[in-house]
Amino acid sequence: MSGFVAKPETGPDGAINLMIWQCIIPGKSSTDWEGGYFPLTLHFSEDYPSKPPKCKFPQGFFHPNVYPSGTVCLSILNEDSVSNQHCSNRSMEIVGWRPAITVKQILVGIQDLLDQPNPADPAQTDGYQLFIQEPAEYKRRVRQQAKQYPPVL
Repeated sequence: MSGFVAKPETGPDGAINLMIWQCIIPGKSSTDWEGGYFPLTLHFSEDYPSKPPKCKFPQGFFHPNVYPSGTVCLSILNEDSVSNQHCSNRSMEIVGWRPAITVKQILVGIQDLLDQPNPADPAQTDGYQLFIQEPAEYKRRVRQQAKQYPPVL
């Protein structure tokens, strides 16, 4: 799990907020995402682990399965595992959220999604259209975005 970070937010007064976690997802090596360390915030509700955390990249993050708000569209983050057709998974192994899913599994699942977008569940127009219609430009934009998120020392 090299390069991953997941820790509860610390307020200005030093108090730890277990409901909000600041995370870093490294881009996989040998992909267009390589070299990027992408900030992600997990927002846990009082209903966790019955309900999944909301996972958000910075607003405007470029990816077919990330809404303009930064919210990630991924099947394991679906609250309704039976009827929710949105943010479905390509394989039917995991259909939706289960309380046993760990933060590590969430972060690895999102890392996998970065390089393997799901065109069946577009969440933003730009990322989706470039991924489908102009793959070379899509890859260029991904590499450009990776440079915007260098390692945090």
